[in-house]
Amino acid sequence: MHKLTIEDIKVQGKKVLLRVDFNVPLGEKLQITDSTRILAALPTIKYLSEQGARLIILSHLGRPKGKPNDKLSLRPVAEKLEALLGKKVAFSPATLGPVAKSAIACLNDGEILLLENVRFYQEETQNNPQFSKELASLADKYVNDAFGTAHRAHASTAGVTKYFKDAACGYLIQKELEYLGGVANAPKMPFCVILGGAKVKDKIQVITHLLDKVDDILIGGGMAYSFLKVLGHSVGTSILDENLELVEEIFRKAENLGKRIHLPIDHVIAKEFSNEVPCEVVGIDIPDGYMGLDIGPQTVEKYQAVINQAQTVLWNGPMGVFEMSNYQNGTFEIAKCMAASSAITVVGGGDSVAAVNKIGKGKDMSHVSTGGGASLEFLEGKILPGIEALAEKK
Repeated sequence: MHKLTIEDIKVQGKKVLLRVDFNVPLGEKLQITDSTRILAALPTIKYLSEQGARLIILSHLGRPKGKPNDKLSLRPVAEKLEALLGKKVAFSPATLGPVAKSAIACLNDGEILLLENVRFYQEETQNNPQFSKELASLADKYVNDAFGTAHRAHASTAGVTKYFKDAACGYLIQKELEYLGGVANAPKMPFCVILGGAKVKDKIQVITHLLDKVDDILIGGGMAYSFLKVLGHSVGTSILDENLELVEEIFRKAENLGKRIHLPIDHVIAKEFSNEVPCEVVGIDIPDGYMGLDIGPQTVEKYQAVINQAQTVLWNGPMGVFEMSNYQNGTFEIAKCMAASSAITVVGGGDSVAAVNKIGKGKDMSHVSTGGGASLEFLEGKILPGIEALAEKK
């Protein structure tokens, strides 16, 4: 995708409406507990400000269901952004209307204004044309850098673009398209995909879309037990997909294409889904009354050997219940192996990203995607409305 970028448009002295994804987690005292999404937007914000844009930033936070909600105000985000930039960030308690317009009118070249939560208006998620037009009337130029919401056809991500001649993408979306597009369309070979998480049905479209390009698929997490069950192994009380025909179909397609699907050869198991009960390591078959909650040490070694041979590695979904200390080893060891690899390493999907960040390995990956649902849909080959709506390079 060759989309227009911020470096292709002139912003000096122009009012620029920048859509970002500041949907950050907040603590009980409304303090920001994870600034990852704000940090991801900084390169675009700094560039536009340094180029003399009069910057009007737009974002959502949580799901206020079209009504103002003090607990979902972006005011704490404005304060955090100001601290990270070391530069004044003004805040408007309204997104539209006289208050917002007055704040915008006060902007000088290079100055920054954050508008209140755009989802305080129900017209945002409805992609209301009149609301889109009103948003567009605030600025001369439009830039989208909110990859995390690119799979939603909302007013501030899709509808608004109809009222700008040149709707461009920021550095974050540019990077997402470069890396996710690279692994989905032209990966360096050998190409290894690591898939985890609870359900096969959640990843079936990713597998189907990438199967003709991939060399090896490493399966972990809850979905592994459905694959093992189809091969005749006992899985105890482990989570299973209702429709095992999906798994049989994947096996058939992989065999026809000559692709290798790797499954766990040992497991960390327990009698309950709990960190408080004893756990143990068993071989490929799980005894009755036990459930698999992580891949075992032999599987970790097996998977690391495949990763070390690859030139491109894509990871989506944890290997076990990494939130519990008894079952985090598989996920963390895969993360460490990828971080040490010289291959192109791309991590997409909320849980995988959380795991990588938890052990501080995000900086050692080629790319850690900021879009959970958006990255998954992109890897499934779906068109993302927020990306499609942007202008193509001339």
